[in-house]
Amino acid sequence: MSNTIGKLFTVTSYGESHGKCIGVIVDGCPAGLSIDETDIQSELDKRRPGNSTAATGRREDDRVEILSGISGGFTTGAPVCLMVRNKDVDDSDYEKIRGKLRPGHADYTAHVKYGGYQDWRGGGRFSGRITAGFVMAGAIAKKALGTIGTEIFAHTVEIGGIAARTTSYEEIKQAVNDPLRCANAAASKRMNDLIAEVKKEGDSLGGIIECIAVNVPVGLGEPVFDNLDGELARALLAIPAVKGVEFGTGFTSARLKGSQNNDLFRVEKGRVITTSNNSGGINGGISNGMPLVVKVAVKPTSSIAIEQDTVDIEKMENTTITIGGRHDVCIVPRAVVVVEAMMAVTLCDFAMRAGYIPRVIK
Repeated sequence: MSNTIGKLFTVTSYGESHGKCIGVIVDGCPAGLSIDETDIQSELDKRRPGNSTAATGRREDDRVEILSGISGGFTTGAPVCLMVRNKDVDDSDYEKIRGKLRPGHADYTAHVKYGGYQDWRGGGRFSGRITAGFVMAGAIAKKALGTIGTEIFAHTVEIGGIAARTTSYEEIKQAVNDPLRCANAAASKRMNDLIAEVKKEGDSLGGIIECIAVNVPVGLGEPVFDNLDGELARALLAIPAVKGVEFGTGFTSARLKGSQNNDLFRVEKGRVITTSNNSGGINGGISNGMPLVVKVAVKPTSSIAIEQDTVDIEKMENTTITIGGRHDVCIVPRAVVVVEAMMAVTLCDFAMRAGYIPRVIK
C-alpha cells in the first residue's frame, strides 16, 4: 500500500478503524513553527460527529497525542508523530456479517489484493476513520501556510440534490458554525429535513463540497506530471467516498465557448489578475495567484440498513446483507474539514518546494 504523500512536506498515514489508534507522521515540517495540541485539536473537533442528524452514533474523543517533533510549542525539525486512540470500538456488528461483501465498500478488492489478511473490522484501513490522521496533518500544514498568508476554507454546497446559493467568502468562513457546514441557513434546513427522512428509510445521501484557498502564491506546481491540479486531485481522491474532483468551472467548461470560459488578464494595483476565475486559480498546472477553487463529489454512505444482494466470499455463494452498526447517513458535513486538510497538505508541500516556506521559520 502507498501510505505517504508529498515530496518535501510528507505525510504518512497509519492505523485502522477498529485498531488501537489512528495517526500520521509528518516529515519535512519546517523547524520553528509555532503549534501545540490546541491548534491540532481544534481541527479534529470539526471532524467529530457532533449532534448532526447526518452523523454516526460512534463517539470517539479523538484527543490528539503528540509523540514527537514538537517541543515547547514549536516544531523541532524532526518527524512529527501524531495519534488519536480508538476507544468506542464495537466489532459485534461486523462479526455477524464477516465474509459477506458490503456493497460499495472495498471488502472484495481488499480481500483479493491482500489474500484475506486485511483488517475487515469497520473497513479497517479503508474506513473514513483514517481521515482523522489527514486532519491532524492538515492542521500543521495550515499553520505553515499561515506564515505566508494563505488561508483555506470549505463548505457544503449540496446534499441529496439540494444546492446552497452562491455566497461570499466571509459567509463561507462561518459555515463551520452550521451542523451541516453549509453557509446558507435556508438550504441547510432543507438538507437536514431530507437527511432525517432518508435516515428513517435506512438509506444514505451524498453531496458536494467546495474548497477555496486565498492568497496562494503564483508559481506553485511542477509540470508536467507534478502539476498542482493533478496532485490536488490525487490528495482529494485519497479521501474515502470522494468520487469526483473539478477545478473552477470544471465539467461546465465543456459546454462553454472559449470566449465564455477564458479568464481575461488585467493589471490592478501593480499585479496581474484575471477578471473571472473559470480556471479555478490554476493555468498549465501552476497557480496563477487567483483564489484556488475546487469542488469534490462525495458519494452516499455505502453502509445502509436496507437489505441488499451480495456474495459470501468465504462460501462463494449468493446471499443478502443488512448492515447494522453505527454509520453516518451523510458523510459530507464531517468531510468538509478533511477536504481542507488535504488541500493544505498539498499546498504546503508545493510552497516549500517553491521556496515560499523556508526550512526554518524565524
